[in-house]
Formats: sequence, structure tokens, C-alpha cells
Amino acid sequence: MATQKQRRKRAKEKRHAYDLVEIDSEGNETVLSSNELKVDTPPRSQRKKGDARNGSKPRPGRGSPRPPTWGRVLKRGAIFAPIFLATVLLLAGNRLTFQGALVQTAFLLAIFIPFSYFMDRLVWRSHEKRLARAKSGGR
Repeated sequence: MATQKQRRKRAKEKRHAYDLVEIDSEGNETVLSSNELKVDTPPRSQRKKGDARNGSKPRPGRGSPRPPTWGRVLKRGAIFAPIFLATVLLLAGNRLTFQGALVQTAFLLAIFIPFSYFMDRLVWRSHEKRLARAKSGGR
């Protein structure tokens, strides 16, 4: 099913009444027929992803997930640690000292890091199962 953006574009193209013309060397305009407009493009099934007639490039994807590593998870924890600290400081207000906020942040990281590794492992295993199913040819 076409997206709303695609439907609007098609509707806009159909709204305008115009002819495609070719101007020859003498300056005369000749209206092109539909047979002359056909471009030698491969069938849709043989085109690469994103190889549209308008020359658009394929969208960059995230690619396949990488296997989980503790190093990557610890880096993610280091990125989120200041965010957790700022959140704890903002939510606690004057009721919590800076040292108390650091303890709370350490507690949050102690929960976040193993959970993050677990989620990476879950995504990786489901990806591997999907690939194995695709190789075997069954669903």
C-alpha cells in the first residue's frame, strides 16, 4: 500500500494537464507518444533496492545486528551515566546531596548495564534464528 506521501505525489501528477514535448533543431515542438517515452529499464524484480527510475539512491539501513559484547555495553553505560546523573539531580531537587545522586546513578547503571547486554543478546539471537530459518527455506 502506498504511503500518504506517495498518494499525494501521484494525485499531484494527475492534476496537471501537460504534454511531454521534444524540441528539434529548428525549434519545432513535437508531442511525444507513450511509445517514445518508454525507457529501457529492467523489470522491477531485477532492479536493485532503491534503483528507481528517478535515480534515487537506496536508503542507508542499520544493517544486521552485531554480536553482543560487554565492551560495547560498558561504552553505552558511560554515555548514559551523565544523563542518569542529571536526571537524578533534577528529580531529587534539594532533598539529595551530590554524593547521594552519585550513589543513585551507580545503582541505575548497575541495573542498566546487564539489562542492556541482555537486550543486545536477545536481538542477536532472534536475528540468528531468522537467518537460520531463511537458509532452511521454511518459516
